[in-house]
Amino acid sequence: MIIYLVGIDPSKTTIYIQSMIPEVAELTVFYSNLVTIARLERNPTVKTEIAQKREIFGESVTYGFLGYPVSQAADITAFEGKYIPVGEDQLPLIEQCREIVRKFNSIYGEVLVEPEAVLSSGKRIKGLDGNEKMGKSLGNAIYLSDSEEEITKKVMSAVTDPNRIKKDDLGNPDICMVAYYHNLFSTKEEIKTVCEECKAGKRGCVACKKQLAKNIIEELKPIREKRAYYEAHPEEVDNILIEGTKKAQEVAKQTIKKVKQAMKLDYFEK
Repeated sequence: MIIYLVGIDPSKTTIYIQSMIPEVAELTVFYSNLVTIARLERNPTVKTEIAQKREIFGESVTYGFLGYPVSQAADITAFEGKYIPVGEDQLPLIEQCREIVRKFNSIYGEVLVEPEAVLSSGKRIKGLDGNEKMGKSLGNAIYLSDSEEEITKKVMSAVTDPNRIKKDDLGNPDICMVAYYHNLFSTKEEIKTVCEECKAGKRGCVACKKQLAKNIIEELKPIREKRAYYEAHPEEVDNILIEGTKKAQEVAKQTIKKVKQAMKLDYFEK
């Protein structure tokens, strides 16, 4: 059973509104001159996302989309981020940031902090449809905000062993997304029973899905309740964002000051 660490404590972590930190946009412009278009096009994560959105972009990909890793590097370095918790698919973006930092520091001196990626034990969760990645844009995800009814409906549509037609057909849990999710949300005993009964044709897919939905609902219940509380108290969210943004602004201002000094752009600084 996977252990979840969900939620951010505002007393320990600064939560801010990115668009209210102009230093991030300024750093993005500086960094964009350190990266070639060819390098951005080679980024595996960007290539995958472009392929997924080909019907939207056609053959014309915007710089804003292609240059997202540059903006992300500004997000990280503006606040001197050292350890960055990410999913496995984000590793190429972190490596892009590290390259930008090394390039900048090689030209202007040791100014920026080079970040390191931190992965969880569950590096990536597959989609309900069997896609290697769960994502909102792919329509194959269970959201933390989903109601019990929505979770059940999604789980009931999950991809199972395509060769299993009848309940007593012998199943293969290794190619079944329901079995995959049982490994994330069920106990070791449940997983053992599910797999054994599936292989022996003693458990139908409907019963297996209902048990999985029940486990997911129970696991996500505290998260849904906490979310519901903040939805009912928007003034608390506003205060968290206001205070966090003020704090973030001070840090970003110090970073851009050091960057401009190194680049000899601090014309009017005393």
